[in-house]
Formats: sequence, C-alpha cells, structure tokens
Amino acid sequence: MHSPEWLDELAPHAVGLIDRHLSGLVRDDPGRARDFALRVGPLYLSQARQRLDRPAREALFALGRRAAFPAALRALFDGEPVNRSEGRPALHTALRSDLGRGDAALAARREALAAAARMEQVASALEADARITDVVNIGIGGSDLGPRLVVDALRHQGTGRFRLHFIANVDGAAAQALLPTLDPARTAAVLVSKSFATQETLLNGTILRTWLGGGERLYAVSANVPRAEAFGVAAERVLPMFDWVGGRYSLWSAVGLLPRLALGRDGFAALLAGAAAMDAHVLDAPVERNLAAWQALCWVFNRDALGFDSLAVVPYDQRLALLPDYLQQLVMESLGKSVDQAGNPVRRPTVPVLWGGVGSSVQHSFFQALHQGTDTVPMEFIGVRQPDHPFAANHRALLANLLAQSEALANGAAHEDTQRAYPGGRPSTVILLDRLDADSLGRLLALYEHAVYLTARVWGVNAFDQFGVELGKRIADALLPAFQDAGVEIDDPVTRALLDELR
Repeated sequence: MHSPEWLDELAPHAVGLIDRHLSGLVRDDPGRARDFALRVGPLYLSQARQRLDRPAREALFALGRRAAFPAALRALFDGEPVNRSEGRPALHTALRSDLGRGDAALAARREALAAAARMEQVASALEADARITDVVNIGIGGSDLGPRLVVDALRHQGTGRFRLHFIANVDGAAAQALLPTLDPARTAAVLVSKSFATQETLLNGTILRTWLGGGERLYAVSANVPRAEAFGVAAERVLPMFDWVGGRYSLWSAVGLLPRLALGRDGFAALLAGAAAMDAHVLDAPVERNLAAWQALCWVFNRDALGFDSLAVVPYDQRLALLPDYLQQLVMESLGKSVDQAGNPVRRPTVPVLWGGVGSSVQHSFFQALHQGTDTVPMEFIGVRQPDHPFAANHRALLANLLAQSEALANGAAHEDTQRAYPGGRPSTVILLDRLDADSLGRLLALYEHAVYLTARVWGVNAFDQFGVELGKRIADALLPAFQDAGVEIDDPVTRALLDELR
C-alpha cells in the first residue's frame, strides 16, 4: 500500500531522527526544555524527551492545520454528525459546557441540564435517606471505568457519606465477594446501560435485585426506560442517557451518579468545570499552542512515522492507578479501526497498544523491558506536584523516581559490561498536575478525549463507533443455549470441542 501524502512528508523527518539519540537532541538545543513544554491552567506538559526536533514539530503543526483541527473541533462542539457510520453527533462536550453553537448542540445542552437537575434530585434523595449506607454501581465499559476512576482518585476529597462499590465483570465471583460485606436493608444499586440490554449488567443486576428483595432500591441510567421498568426499576428512578453520547465519553452525564455521591454537588460541578475549561482551551488555542493537538500529533508521529506500536501510560500517583484501564478503552475502542469514515481500508497503522500501571510499583515489574528490551515503547508519565497526604518524604521520593525514569529512559548509560548498559533513546512525555482535584482531573480526562478525536481526524477514522465489540457478543448469545442443551448445533469445530470439554 502507498503511504498517504502527509506520511510521505513526515518520513524524511523520521529518517533523520530515528537514530538520533535523545540526549543529543536536548544537548544541541538549549531552549528545548522550555519550548517543547506547554502549561494550561494546572496542567503542564513536556515533550522535550520525544524524538522530535524543531523541523519535525513544524511539520506536525502543518499537518494539524492541513487536517483542519480548528474546524474539526468546531464541528464536534456544534453537533455536526461526526459519528458518520451511525449518522449522529458526539456531543459529550454539551454535558459540561455551552460552547456549541449549532441547533443540535443547543438542544443537547438543554437536555443535559435537565438530566443534571434530575440526577441532583436523585442524589439528594439518596443522601437524605439515612437508611442507605452503601451504593453499588452495576455497569461495564464506559458505564464502569470512568465513574470508578473518579471515585478512586478523588474519594479522599469527597464530602459524600456513602461507601461506593462497583461490579462490572459478568463473572459471578465479583458479586460473591462483595455482597457478604453489605446489608441489603442499607444498600441501593444503580444499573447503568444505555440499551438496558447489556448481558453483563442484566445478569449482575438480577443478582442484586434478588439480593435486595425487589426493585425498591434499584436505580438505573439508561436510554431505554421501558426496558428498565420491565426489569423492576420505577420510571422516576431512571436517569437518562442520550444517543449523542458514546459510553466511553459518558462520565459527565448521569453515568457519573456515583462520582456525584462521592464528591458532593460542588465537587462534581468542579469536575465538569475542569473539563469545560479544557474544552475552551482546545477550541480556542491555535495548533501550535494547543495541548490536545500536541498530544495527538505526537501519537501520530510515534505510530506512523517512527513505527512504535505501543504506548505505556504510568501515573506516579496511587490515586490514578485506574487511569491506564480507563485510557485503554478511550484510546483503543476509539482508534482501533482499519477502515476510514468512508469504509475504505486505511493506508497506515492506527491505534497503538495502550497499557501501563502505577509508579513506582511498576518499576519493579515491566520497566526492565522498557530500559533494556529490544522494543522502544513511548511513555506518558503523569505526576502530581502537591500531595494530599502528610508524608512529604514519600512524595519527594515518588517524584524523584518519576524524573529519574524519564531521564534514564531517554539518556541511557554506557557500561563496559553490555549486560549493564542502558541504550536510552526511549521517548516520553511528562504531564504534571499542580494537585489532584476534581478540576484538574476533569481537565486531564477531557485532554485525552480531544487528543483521541484529533488523532482520528488525521487518520480519517471514526472515534465514536465500536462495531468491533459486537461480533463476540452475538456469538456468545448464540452459544449460551448449548451449555444446557447438548443437542444445540455448533458449526465451528474448535468451539464444539472446547464446549464439549467444558460440559
């Protein structure tokens, strides 16, 4: 396959940089540490240790202008049907900001505000019910990962009085482990599913409904109220979801009910305000000073021009331990496409494999491979300047490890014993938050959302559908009867043999 024109133009830069050591790039450009960094509010991003020089960066900025980043963002915010395969907009920004100007965006904003008011009523009613001490979120994918991340990251700052729990996996072991720790008379459950047809959520919801003794303390977040009512959730306890918001972009909606319970009204509002601030930045800033454009263009250069097929995200803050899981869905479900928006095969690699873990723990697991393995894995380090705990010595050590790992991966170290030599040349971005609070976390998550969208813009793929997850679900539904009836015909011989073994 022939490369697209823009990739042909990046290729000479990649050829000139692939063998240039990062330590040399920094040494030869005294202003690099300053000029390859950008601060927006409480977020500071440095790409000084990415394998980019100034001409390569200028070529990437030109690519962002050619890809019409500003117009693409305006189309997103205004409610144009950027989700072309499903013929609808992707208006998650309307859940948190009023920056859209089109009719669809204005209507979505009105719906979002009405839904937020209803969520506040439900949250306030739960808070006023002194009998309830625990709330269980039952959902999977975007109905679990975002809310779980926010609750885990910010519960130390929250004003909520509830113990909050999450069940996602269809494996009944999760319910078996959780339910004995709870009192059904003091527990409420929230089922989160846009279609209210998600197998995992309905099976786990059935367990909770039975355990609770009925639907009196069942709540739902769904676009399908009749199905939720048929399941036993009263209509007044069903909060809306919308077709114009995909699951992995839905944290900002009523899907965020448990974060609202954890953070309180003002805390959840601060989360939305942080995301809205990032929305305003990416919409207004030119490509050369736009955090989301910087991140997206760096991803494109690493994946397509330099050929790196993996991306590791390592937050150096235990409260962000779930961030790599959240980003796996956001990035890989959005960008894991092999055809463009017109249905034609793409002519370049797309999504990197995103993975990671929390520092400094992972330094003692996979960092050996990052430092001395044969593959180069670009990194994104995330640190928090001010801790919320009193253990200053621990925090200094944590941040020292973050800085040391970025430096060691980039610069390496020679040694006469090759077993002890570090090749270096391993690129990384460092993102620093002034502190981890609702505002800065909202900004960080919105930054990643917009970077994904702009990356999709360059590649010409749809960041808002996910048909790839459906085939396995359909096959699983067809297989279920065969577990109880050996007479059910199974066409695939390997599946048939495996099923016989399981039976």
